[in-house]
Amino acid sequence: MSYTDLQQFLKALDEKGLLSTINTEVNPVLEITEIADRVSKRFGNALKFTNVKGSPYPLVINTMGTYERLCMGLGVNSLDEIADEIESFFNLSAYATLTGKIKAIPKLAPLPFIFPKKVKRAACQEVIESPDLNTLPVIQCWPEDGGKYITLPLVFTKDPESGQQNIGMYRMQIFDGQTTGMHWHLHKDGKEIYEKYRKLGKRMPVSVALGCDPATIYAATAPLPKMIDEMLFAGFLRKRPVELVKCVTNDLYVPAHAEFILEGYVDLDERRTEGPFGDHTGYYSLADEYPVFHLEKITRKKNPVYPTTIVGKPPMEDCYLGKATERIFRPLMKIQCPEIVDIDFPLEGVFHNCAIVSLKKAFPRHANKLLYALWGLGQMMYTKMIIVVDSDVDVHNYAAVAEAVKQHVTCANHLILTEGPLDALDHASNRAFQGFRLGIDATTKRADETCEAEMDDAAETSTGEAALESGPSVLEIHPFDKVEKGCHVHAHLSALMHESGSQANIVIVVDPNIDPKDYSTVAWKVFNNIDPKRDILIGRTPSGKLFIGIDATKKGPEDGLMRPWPNDIEMDGATVRMVTEKWRTYGIDG
Repeated sequence: MSYTDLQQFLKALDEKGLLSTINTEVNPVLEITEIADRVSKRFGNALKFTNVKGSPYPLVINTMGTYERLCMGLGVNSLDEIADEIESFFNLSAYATLTGKIKAIPKLAPLPFIFPKKVKRAACQEVIESPDLNTLPVIQCWPEDGGKYITLPLVFTKDPESGQQNIGMYRMQIFDGQTTGMHWHLHKDGKEIYEKYRKLGKRMPVSVALGCDPATIYAATAPLPKMIDEMLFAGFLRKRPVELVKCVTNDLYVPAHAEFILEGYVDLDERRTEGPFGDHTGYYSLADEYPVFHLEKITRKKNPVYPTTIVGKPPMEDCYLGKATERIFRPLMKIQCPEIVDIDFPLEGVFHNCAIVSLKKAFPRHANKLLYALWGLGQMMYTKMIIVVDSDVDVHNYAAVAEAVKQHVTCANHLILTEGPLDALDHASNRAFQGFRLGIDATTKRADETCEAEMDDAAETSTGEAALESGPSVLEIHPFDKVEKGCHVHAHLSALMHESGSQANIVIVVDPNIDPKDYSTVAWKVFNNIDPKRDILIGRTPSGKLFIGIDATKKGPEDGLMRPWPNDIEMDGATVRMVTEKWRTYGIDG
């Protein structure tokens, strides 16, 4: 089923035992985060806090923090149901015969009725009050955050040229009771619309919806083409239209059943320092200058619930929203790249840093063709590492993927290095928004795919043909203290490569505080901490095997990185101890 609003969804969760209610008073500064993070990491319930210090409103968090709750929110048993439905719309062969056309009628009939519906009265305008953000239970997520942040806002803007509304999810740092930051970074649609208003010299109206039904929340995060209205997509997911109402102070239309609406504007000539913020990468994004949102009016339900979320080291609630995108948008990717069988974005890759794709291979260097095609698709341009495997390899089985890499990456030219855009949150590149990306061809090689000249001067002991005959790879993970060892990681890797007795030919070096047996954390460090050109050493071992050394340690000027390196997100000890002492009072199982 689909849900009219957030509270209907919460009621359904409660009836299924998937919502835990905490009546103990909690502090919105750090305490809620520590509780929610512990629950999230063990795949626990959604949480409702009824007694948040300093606010009259209850707060909910982690509402879609498992596959079960996410699917429930989107009204399906599996995310692939949505993908299959989308794929069926694009299967033109199904409409080729009269029988096919007749069978398609029930499937296509609902489509005209998913367009947004405008209404004159709305629950979100039951109360209209003066602007004061201090009444909301806004949380500070992590110790080094620049302040409190609204983390689950649906930000509504309108293109001044086309008149089309855009909805995106951009964090909003609270500066005071009437102003927030507006985190529109370079690649976001909101930033593009903002720049159009700047050229026209007009004040930019902005409205923010807080607390919508799950499909509407997800639609605001989806990487839709610009011509597709997010509320239309939400209607498709819900199988019924989203009701919209005109704002009180501007001409924007917002979800009628939202819990809160923040109406205001962005001053085109004003920017303030926003951040730092503990981000979805598991690191703090650094402070920078961003536009400022001015609040003019708050409208709300009579008894609203405030929604929020936290991001950080995976798994977190946002990981499941990302997995929804992985499954739902797979058919659209296959339209551009029909050779794709399946795709997986590992949680440790935080969705911009790693993708695994299986391929129906048909010709030499087919994997290369697919890699370049994927880097040309929308937000796939950010993907720092793409691993291509054969069609019979399960991309969701990471052990099988690792085995494919070990068996089939035998030459340096099976590693494809390219330069292009990177996500704004990438911290390993020496240049903001740009850098190097790595494609890994882990497919079975055809007879006509011979190894070419090696990429590295260290390739001096064998030919490509000899490499193809060498045995499987051996992986080692080395904690390495650069200060204590007194040398650079590359020197360490080079020494390992030339050791005659060494069996390893894939070596990952991590910082000494990382447990080498914690493969999830090691993978997270690899995907986030490398510049593929700077931090990967490729050569030959004395036995003729291809050697791949990966430096996944923290970088600094001595490593050739001149940009600031962000801190890992960690909760402070005092908050951890306090939550541990209070845990029984929360009434949460475990």
